[in-house]
Amino acid sequence: MSRLSRRGLIGAGAAGMGGLLLAGCDRLSASPSFQKFIGTGEDLTFGAQRILLAGQPLAREYSLSQLSPTFKSNGTSMPGGDAYRALLDNAFANYHLAVEGLVARPARFSLADLKAMPARTQITRHDCVEGWSAIGQWTGVPLGHLLRTVGVAPAARFVVLHCADDLENSTDGSGQYYESIDLFDAFHPQTILAYAMNGKPLVPAHGAPLRLRVERQLGYKQAKYVMRLQLVDRVERIKGGKGGYWEDRGYEWYAGI
Repeated sequence: MSRLSRRGLIGAGAAGMGGLLLAGCDRLSASPSFQKFIGTGEDLTFGAQRILLAGQPLAREYSLSQLSPTFKSNGTSMPGGDAYRALLDNAFANYHLAVEGLVARPARFSLADLKAMPARTQITRHDCVEGWSAIGQWTGVPLGHLLRTVGVAPAARFVVLHCADDLENSTDGSGQYYESIDLFDAFHPQTILAYAMNGKPLVPAHGAPLRLRVERQLGYKQAKYVMRLQLVDRVERIKGGKGGYWEDRGYEWYAGI
């Protein structure tokens, strides 16, 4: 594609759309027809990405010498609430990841259980929607391996990740962070539930004890503080119905790069 990369094209398109919205087009952006147009554009982007990635190519990986000296924390740096604090104070010895929904064998896995499973280590670039990037090393269990362990039901289409951080400190759970990916991304070899970063256990700022790494999407898809996985046939019935905390607030569900 000559010297203009696909990432550059996507970035240029996003910048153009951002300029349009910032230019005072509030009335246009609020109209149902415009929202339908934007949704169609996202569907086209998603479809094009799926064609390009049909062979499950890997995101670029880097060497240890290329690790970023500073890796900022995106989103929450420390979840509030007594439940998370109790887990942290006990070095997550009492932590369990629940896997439920459309699976043959619902299960709960301790952090030790997850670390005993086959692991993958990868050095990749994290691209934040805020405009910064950083390269980090991640180690964790491939999500595909975990899903094969519990058995995915034929009707399942999405993995919903429920997290410990409540961005709005809400009492009704409306601010509880969650994300979702489809099974295509869930079984990608670089999609892992990471428990270590740069050779050390995750710290709270980076999602301890467990965070998602789905390396071909933007940073807000990399859910931190993962407590529960729920396999579903559709996401419309989960919380705001758009498939994620930020998606319920206007972000795109598919954040491919």
